[in-house]
Amino acid sequence: MSAALSATPDQDLLFEMRDGIAKVTFNRPQARNALTFAMYERLAEICRELDADSSARALIITGAGGKAFASGTDINQFRAFKTADDALEYEGRIDRILSTLERCRVPTIAAVPGFCTGGGAGIAACCDIRIGTADAKFGFPIARTLGNCLSTANIGRLVDLIGPARVKDIIFTARLVEAQEALSVGLLSEVVADADALAIRANELARLIAGHAPLTLRATKEAVRRLGTRLSREEGQDLILMCYMSQDFREGMDAFLNKRPPAWKGE
Repeated sequence: MSAALSATPDQDLLFEMRDGIAKVTFNRPQARNALTFAMYERLAEICRELDADSSARALIITGAGGKAFASGTDINQFRAFKTADDALEYEGRIDRILSTLERCRVPTIAAVPGFCTGGGAGIAACCDIRIGTADAKFGFPIARTLGNCLSTANIGRLVDLIGPARVKDIIFTARLVEAQEALSVGLLSEVVADADALAIRANELARLIAGHAPLTLRATKEAVRRLGTRLSREEGQDLILMCYMSQDFREGMDAFLNKRPPAWKGE
């Protein structure tokens, strides 16, 4: 297949396909590739397109600029949150997007340059293979930024990937896991020197996978997904509402946007 390039209307997400290898690039380097709702939805749409395209063999997801994969949801997306439905719809949207990525027919490779946090780390965790640069950093620093929480489905994905103790360590401390530790615990399968080397290696890996039996890869991917345990969305709604409807969430958002430390009250 010849190359084809498309983008979200404002160019925030780029998509191309070349010789069966699809590539998504989050393209907001000025904001560490923070994700808008339109970018999330376009990613899911691309996954559905690849499911219907028999010529597609692999998908690479990466971030533009060499400094970040994606730094999570753009905080401005939260400004309109006022009701319980806003919070539940947001986490429902993220679960739907990540489930679509998990179920995508083709093997997915997250090529991680630099920062990979929040929703960006959630996307990377849903990919089948993750490779990163030597300065890659993973984390969910919400305990010191916004005071929100991950859905039970996202917690489940992380627990399946790195285990419950490490999930609690990373979220409780709000620290960023650097590349070598990420490699040792399974957040990354390979580390390369820099963004240029990352692009080369991601393409090499995608071409290698693209040459293998598609049904073997698809069956293996689906079997692993089925083995994962997930609570229903309803079983975690009380936790979402506890955080998103709190005064602390409002305080965290205001503090983040005004570049000051939040004053948590636990209410």
